[in-house]
Amino acid sequence: MAPGLTARTALLLMLPPLLWAGNAILGRMSVGSISPLLLNALRWALAFAILLPLGHRILRADGPLWRRAGYFLLLGLLGVGSYNAFQYLALQTSTPINVTLITSSLPVWTLCVGAFWYGEKPHRMQILGALVSLAGVLLVLSRGDWKSLANVQLVTGDLFVLVAIISWSFYSWMLARPREPSIRSWPWAEFLLAQVMFGALWASLAAFGEWSAGLAHVEWSGWIVALLIYVAIGPSLIAYRCWGVGVERAGPAVASFFNNLTPVFAAILSSAVLGEPPRWFHGVAFVLIVGGIALSSRR
Repeated sequence: MAPGLTARTALLLMLPPLLWAGNAILGRMSVGSISPLLLNALRWALAFAILLPLGHRILRADGPLWRRAGYFLLLGLLGVGSYNAFQYLALQTSTPINVTLITSSLPVWTLCVGAFWYGEKPHRMQILGALVSLAGVLLVLSRGDWKSLANVQLVTGDLFVLVAIISWSFYSWMLARPREPSIRSWPWAEFLLAQVMFGALWASLAAFGEWSAGLAHVEWSGWIVALLIYVAIGPSLIAYRCWGVGVERAGPAVASFFNNLTPVFAAILSSAVLGEPPRWFHGVAFVLIVGGIALSSRR
């Protein structure tokens, strides 16, 4: 492993894909019970309320946040507001296999953003790692039968996924390369609260647009309440905290490879819900994706 990718950092970066896998499964199961943009707005409003007691000091009128409001407005839009909204929108029409297939191109987009906007040209091991990691994702999607990939058909929702992952690529680089490095020294709860606050604002505006169009709806039940609690704590607060630390330590390019563990975790979780044991290709895919991570972290 590279100096920036220690075993502890790797574990930090493995937790978000696991939590996001659960988010994808529950998001698909929620279709029809709650509209996607309202779900996203409620998710981040609840996350903001949970985080507020820990990071409220950053909201002081004389605090450093307001001098950097532009940075956090954009960070909140890319990483909180638009990324999750587009994912939930995609799950309304796209299939899980399409969503996962397009999301697996995240390392490629992250390398491109780094090269064109931050002057970080990818080295050969990163490109090789991306190919090996992608092979692992394709193995999961094909369930061990490569011919089945020929039957994949793209739909409108797939465009939302593409926009989402490009947005996430910029978000990751902005985390790692803030214009003012002093932001990194902020207490973690205050830094995350600043993102969530502006992200919740963008999400609320999108939900208002959904409501204005007569598309917002929710069927309240214990299931919906449990869903909101999970997505507000797990895939939001815990995952974003771990991702931020991992990106700072390993860099956006290497961190992006961990995202490809999401389909493996999603397949295993789905198998557990359906009472099916993991198949051989899950293990092989995991080895390929981890191998891609190892290759990308070496020069």
